[in-house]
This record gives sequence, C-alpha cells and structure tokens, in this order.
Amino acid sequence: MSTTASLPTLRSWDVKGWGLRAVALSYLAFLLLLPLAALVQDGFREGPGVFFANIFRPTAWAALKLTLWTSALMAAVNGVIGTLTAYVLVRYRFFGKSLLNAVVDLPFAIPTLVTGVMLVILYGPRDLLGGFFHQHFDWKILFAPPAIVLALLFVNYPIVVRSVQPVLEELDFAEEEAAATLGASSWRTFWRVVFPAIRPALLSGVLLSFARALGEFGSIVVVAGNLPLRSQTAAVYVWGEIESENRLGASAMSIVLLACSFTLVLFVDWLQRRKGRGRG
Repeated sequence: MSTTASLPTLRSWDVKGWGLRAVALSYLAFLLLLPLAALVQDGFREGPGVFFANIFRPTAWAALKLTLWTSALMAAVNGVIGTLTAYVLVRYRFFGKSLLNAVVDLPFAIPTLVTGVMLVILYGPRDLLGGFFHQHFDWKILFAPPAIVLALLFVNYPIVVRSVQPVLEELDFAEEEAAATLGASSWRTFWRVVFPAIRPALLSGVLLSFARALGEFGSIVVVAGNLPLRSQTAAVYVWGEIESENRLGASAMSIVLLACSFTLVLFVDWLQRRKGRGRG
C-alpha cells in the first residue's frame, strides 16, 4: 500500500528533475554554447587559410607572444608569492591578520579599469615610483611590458592564495612538528612535508591565473596603451580590430585565446578530479 502510494511522488520528482535539467542545459546553451559556436563559425567563415593568416600577421603574432610570456611570468611570480602569503595567513598569528586576509580579495572587487588608473598614478614617469625608476635606472614602466606584468600581478594575486590556503588549513601541523623534532630545517620541512600536499592546489591556482591573464583587458589598456608591436596584448588587439571593423581578425584572435583558456580549465578540472579520487 505504502509502496503504491509513493510511486506518484517518485515519478513527479523524476519529471521535476528532467525539467530542472532542461532549464539548466537550455540556459547553458543559450548563454555559453551559442555565442561560442557563433564565434568559431565567424572566425573560420573564410576558411582555415585566412584564419591562420590573421593569426600570423606581424601585429597579431606579436600581441599573442607578448600576452603569453607576460602571463607566464605573472603566473610564476604569483605562484611563489601567493603560496608564501597563504602560508603566512595559515601558520602565523599577528596583528592585522584578519584585515590582511580581507585585503587579499580586494583585486576581485576593484574594477580592472580602476586598477589601471592606480598603477598609472603610481608608476607614471613623473610620479612616485615611476619617477624614481626613470630617474635612477632609466626604466620605463608605463606603456611597456613591465606595466602589463604589474597589472596582471595585481589583478590575479588572490587566485593562488585562495587555491592554496584551504589545503594548508586542512594539513595536520603535527607532521611539521614531527619533522622539526627529527632535526629537519624549516625549508626542508616545507619542501618534504608541506609542498607535496599543496602542489596540486598550487598548480591549479597558477594555471587559473594564467588563463585569466590571457583575456585581461581593463587594466592593460590603461597602463600599456595600444601600441602595436610594443605593448599591445591579444585582448587589446581584439578591441583594436573591432574598432577598425576587422571582425574576422578579432574573431580569429578570440578563438586562439578561447582555446588556450579552455584547455587550461580542462586541465585544472582534471587535476581537481584526480585530487578528489586520491582523497577517496
């Protein structure tokens, strides 16, 4: 009797489940898949030859190379500094720790254009740090690759910190104490005990920050300008091609950036699933 009475409930939940899935998948298709398909179709509408010709144009190829190496440099620096920051926040107690923990997320909340304005004020050739470097070392920060790296470092700083911090919080501090008791130095303890545990999270954070840096526009267009072959990144190049009504060139570069980011996201997802299976 009770089994028969429960059948309509189960079926009704099954119908609701299919309805929820249909709504979610339809939203995904409309918001993500349809624009992506339109972009790919537009980029290849003249054939692969024209697509690759647009990518290997001198200005486009220079913008892509600049984007890749500045993003890679930023990801490497943020990997080291982000891990150090996460370690300090987890392992030490000090005045202002809560404030610092909150400030770490500030780059996520600040509009990237505002980030660019702050860096211009700080590193302009006649301003505080920019004037110092220009006067004493003849280094040009703004409208050059250093400004791009600085902007990317600021915008992507929280990613590695927030990737590594939860893993550090889950580690048993007794293992580090045991290593210290056996005579291991602080560096050896970190390298042999802590680093293997945080390595997947660190790699995920570095790859995600690299993927995000590939498409950074707001801060870059302010601090680096739009100087072809000098300080023009791929995202700024796309904007320039749209302004020049060269939609085909903009679509081609956008597809390359999309392919790089999507590959990195898939790899990060694989790392996280592998980590989850290891815990299980």
